[in-house]
Amino acid sequence: MASRTSTLKFFSLIICSLAIAEMAMAGDPDILSDFIAPPNGTVDGNFFTYTGMRVIFEEDDPKNFTVLKATSAEFPALNGQSVSYAVLEFPSGTTNPPHTHPRSAELLFLVGGSLEVGFVDTKNNLFTQTLQVGDLFVFPKGLVHFQYNADSENPAIAISAFGSASAGTVSIPSTLFATNIDDNVLALSFKTDVATIQKLKAGLAPKP
Repeated sequence: MASRTSTLKFFSLIICSLAIAEMAMAGDPDILSDFIAPPNGTVDGNFFTYTGMRVIFEEDDPKNFTVLKATSAEFPALNGQSVSYAVLEFPSGTTNPPHTHPRSAELLFLVGGSLEVGFVDTKNNLFTQTLQVGDLFVFPKGLVHFQYNADSENPAIAISAFGSASAGTVSIPSTLFATNIDDNVLALSFKTDVATIQKLKAGLAPKP
């Protein structure tokens, strides 16, 4: 617990700076009011407060890669504000698999450990970097990207800011192999056989 708390001591200090950066990249439609109030509910200080991140300081370190989101779905006050956050927790040897955010760029700030990160542009050029504590890395809007904690002993933790209240996440493995895309289509696309595709799908099937 103490180690995680110490790695997050930057958290309150960077909220404002990341918010300013994301305002410059905002992509959501402008609203014609200060904020969007809930149709049936009281607007007070509680409406503008999100407490879902408290678990980071209250619970033990996770054993699997974990994402805690603060988007308009979890925090309705963000609706129309063109900003959202996520806290990414990486136990040693874990990865955030290749994915995209169709509605926003991602600005990642590493506050603990180290991370291997990268993205692929529309010309199939791969850009990678090894991040250390205090580094920021931007993943351009809509491009496939990933993060990986290659450290076999130490966890990593990062905070990501988005220029949308609902950036969206499209996981490449899940989208391809955990949906109902025809096995033959996938086999032809990946120049392999149906048996291999079925093994990949079995590995990504939800655990009972």
